[in-house]
Amino acid sequence: MRMSQLFTKTNKTAPAEEVSKNAQLLIQAGFIYKEMAGVYAYLPLGKRVLDNIVQIIREEMNAIGGNEVSLTALQSRETWQASGRWDDEVMDVWFKTRLANGSELGLAPTHEEPITKMMRGFIASYKDLPCYPYQFQIKFRNELRSKSGLMRGREFLMKDLYSFSRNRAEHDEFYEIISQAYGRIYERLGIGDITYKTFASGGSFSKYSHEFQTLSDVGEDTIYVHEGKKIAINQEVYTDEVLADLGIAADELVEKKAVEVGNIFTLGTKFSEALDLVYTDEQGHVQKVFMGSYGIGPSRVMGLIAEHFADDKGLVWSENIAPFKVHVVSIGEKGRELADKLYAELAGKGVEVLLDDRDERPGVKFADAELMGLPWRITISDRAIDGDGLFELTERATGETKKLDYQQLVKFCLEK
Repeated sequence: MRMSQLFTKTNKTAPAEEVSKNAQLLIQAGFIYKEMAGVYAYLPLGKRVLDNIVQIIREEMNAIGGNEVSLTALQSRETWQASGRWDDEVMDVWFKTRLANGSELGLAPTHEEPITKMMRGFIASYKDLPCYPYQFQIKFRNELRSKSGLMRGREFLMKDLYSFSRNRAEHDEFYEIISQAYGRIYERLGIGDITYKTFASGGSFSKYSHEFQTLSDVGEDTIYVHEGKKIAINQEVYTDEVLADLGIAADELVEKKAVEVGNIFTLGTKFSEALDLVYTDEQGHVQKVFMGSYGIGPSRVMGLIAEHFADDKGLVWSENIAPFKVHVVSIGEKGRELADKLYAELAGKGVEVLLDDRDERPGVKFADAELMGLPWRITISDRAIDGDGLFELTERATGETKKLDYQQLVKFCLEK
């Protein structure tokens, strides 16, 4: 992509009305647009980051047998009445509306009920189980407060996978498999070393559920971390009983602030019973399907990463999720010509590259490059061309710069 063809622009200052650092930086750098509190549009650069996060999650879900689907946002009242969750006092985050004929509808805050109802058409026998449909879907939640940018939205992207198993044992086996897949996802996203599998309340379904919590000073949750075992306990379930269950002493734990970036739940037969999802087992007996639910918010993860890794100059993206890996900056007429050549060569060989070919002062280009946070910046200038023919390659995360000739730059980018 050429920046001269990019309709978005950076801003010199952060938006004054935005209180969260992640949204301030993403708006200032031209990655997102704020429609209203808790509702953001993704501009070209932001959409590329979000898509990269989604693709990492998709690959790991497919690797464990997930089948991707896309369910509807509009929800019928009857489906949710079956579970009792249509009532606003039971689920207080509904957005509801009416059709022209007066029928009441809701915008889905989650999808346990509709997917359970849908699976009645595909599950009849033990031979149909287990199965693991999942989706990336916009969710709508009428949050009372929405001041954390992408980390708490009223409209946000969610990956939700639902497991349908014959029994508890089959479910538990998959529960551990997806837990390990989540670990791989966070490693690939660059937050594995600060993300902990965290024991939380299982509600009426199980003794415990598990959250995946990433350490952050802006986190809304308090967790107690055991560094040696790489696990944590959410404050809500921090009791002597839990410590005993886990074989942990209180003095082995450290209190931390964290952001929840994923969760895995045992649902049991709550929804299959409410919506009559059953199967016939090997002996011909009718059994209720045993379910689980597993969520990750790609947009929330994007906000967390933007905020956690940013410095005083702007965003800092890892190569795995950056909108482009290389940011080529041209300075001067000769620099523009050679930068065009480098851009065409790299793009032609599959390197994701952004070319700053704008008619702007060098200081503006450098400031924008640092604000946007791409992993590597290459500066092609008249001075270098007329001098020793060595061009600056700067790593955004460390600020370290080295000089390479044209062919060395090409080789470096192809190897990255």
